[in-house]
Amino acid sequence: MAISHANDSNIDTMIGSGITLVDFWASWCGPCRMFGPIFEEASEKSDAKFVKFEINETNRQTPAKYGIRSIPSVLAFKDGELVEARTGLMDEETLLAWIEELKG
Repeated sequence: MAISHANDSNIDTMIGSGITLVDFWASWCGPCRMFGPIFEEASEKSDAKFVKFEINETNRQTPAKYGIRSIPSVLAFKDGELVEARTGLMDEETLLAWIEELKG
């Protein structure tokens, strides 16, 4: 499944239905750049929605709303409701196992 890109104005529509993982990241963040390809690979092996949200000068409301203090942070939503958050680098196996947990 393709990765979508969100910002402050469209994030709510992107997380509205099903299981959605949102990767909060920044281009200057080394661990974020390492996690990007892992997130992308996992997106091709799962039916969950994968969304990237770049934290920058124009996109600060959403990270503040969800209390993002460290990146990379991945927030899991079910039908628009935040169900869990994980911070830091994850490998693909851990990410895919987490998705299976969320489905259960």
